[in-house]
Amino acid sequence: MNNKILLPTLVLIAVPAASAQQAPDHPGVILDGQTFTPRSILARNMGTPEEQTAAFPPHKIIGNIYYVGTRKLSSFLIVTPQGNILIDSTYERNVRTIQKSVEQLGFKFSDIKILVGNHAHGDHQEGDALVKELTGAQVMAMAEDLPELRAIKPGGKEHPVDRILHDGDSIALGGTTLVAHLTAGHTHGATLFTAKVADGAKTYDVVFYSSLRSPTVLTPKHVDEFNHSFDFVHALACEVPLGDHPSEYDMEAKYAKLSSGGLNPFIDVARCKKEAYMQEAMFHAILAEQNSPKD
Repeated sequence: MNNKILLPTLVLIAVPAASAQQAPDHPGVILDGQTFTPRSILARNMGTPEEQTAAFPPHKIIGNIYYVGTRKLSSFLIVTPQGNILIDSTYERNVRTIQKSVEQLGFKFSDIKILVGNHAHGDHQEGDALVKELTGAQVMAMAEDLPELRAIKPGGKEHPVDRILHDGDSIALGGTTLVAHLTAGHTHGATLFTAKVADGAKTYDVVFYSSLRSPTVLTPKHVDEFNHSFDFVHALACEVPLGDHPSEYDMEAKYAKLSSGGLNPFIDVARCKKEAYMQEAMFHAILAEQNSPKD
């Protein structure tokens, strides 16, 4: 039985160019009344250079998971009695900002024992070498991303890889286990991490999503990768959705609700699949446009 249910508010549209001088920003999709195009998704995720480097207030998300990234680039700290795990170093210029955020939360940066990343792009993993230099952390990466990852050499630094991960591998430290899942497409080794996290008397399914954003030119390999990844994500258990860009899980809006004293806003089952539905619709729209007859 196929348990993938398309959201009824999702429709495909054609978006014209903003001007004759500007490249067409199309195709587009509408989800819950909001229009998305390849250009708008990229702008939403990346923001301005200043937003990519500006610290966002570090905060507890749930259980032993904390946010230590910037306004537009996520970095997560998982705290355990045997040392800590960092997900995504982002740009090298942000490493000291991440360090300061970790310390503002009362933790030692040097206690980071494991560093992993969602995918081999500079805005997520360029800082790996510096984090390793400062902490001695073991750097782990998905096998399929190694060629792209090793090409990331800020200041000529070789990109460290201490453990090569494969789909389904577990990373265990201090009673916390992350499972690495290959969700290829955005890069060949794009990696989603899952964890069961205790908070109070309950345990929650936490998902650290990697980007599912499609390139604007799709190869047959991309198509196979994305079809597999979307099927996997739709079937995934999720109660706390997180993402490699804060906008993918509405971080700022949820953070603003933390002080209200109500339910934890990061527990958001309804949001778990929304990003994937939108990205899948965009993928199919790009593919349809690419395969349509040209005049």
